[in-house]
Amino acid sequence: MTGLIFPASPPPMPHDATPQRRAVVLLSGGLDSTVTAAVAQQEGCDLFLLTIAYRQRHAVEIEQARQVAAALRAHSHIVVEVDLRALGGSALTGDLPVPKDRPEQERAQGIPVTYVPARNLIFLSLAAAHAEVLGASAIYFGANVLDYSGYPDCRPEFIRAFEETVAVGTKRGVEGSRVEVRAPLLTLSKAEIIQLGMKLQAPLHLTHSCYDPVGSLACGRCDSCVIRRQGFAKAGVEDPTAYAVP
Repeated sequence: MTGLIFPASPPPMPHDATPQRRAVVLLSGGLDSTVTAAVAQQEGCDLFLLTIAYRQRHAVEIEQARQVAAALRAHSHIVVEVDLRALGGSALTGDLPVPKDRPEQERAQGIPVTYVPARNLIFLSLAAAHAEVLGASAIYFGANVLDYSGYPDCRPEFIRAFEETVAVGTKRGVEGSRVEVRAPLLTLSKAEIIQLGMKLQAPLHLTHSCYDPVGSLACGRCDSCVIRRQGFAKAGVEDPTAYAVP
């Protein structure tokens, strides 16, 4: 059956992780989600990391997520497989070319073909299910409204609406135990995200941002690479990424 593939058995519940401190963090292996996980940890949360393998073009990020989880010493890290390639509709899950070398003005116009239909809605739904099982009080994810390339599921109104949906659509919610959806990077620039990551000693060197990698190298030309490179330059921090294009 194509669809969700869960681990054969759920991870053991850590004895020292109390429900009030448990947080589910969506971890892609990218820069924003890694810094988000570091923020959750700094805020006193026990990290239960969730990575979605959705047959994305840039599946190398899944291995990076595993390395990030180990570096952060998360209480738990699970990978759930969802075949979004079966649905298509995106350059990240189909054969459409990934846009390259787009200037900032062009990136600001419209929703790009790298948008994956309802991706954050799907991912947050899985995170909500995981949080309900764990009794977690919060979900963290790395949404950003400044460098989000026009994705509608990174907007504050989407986050607020989803939080309300969880409140009325889950057993814990209707019993009065709300799960807060937190996006701590929402209004930060990429440079500010990088500076925050450096301050929190997040393992930025393990992160992967490229939409269309060339072997083991980041392409250096897709929107994500361009935004990352510009962010490191503005932050005055050396980018540890190896790019195919200097």
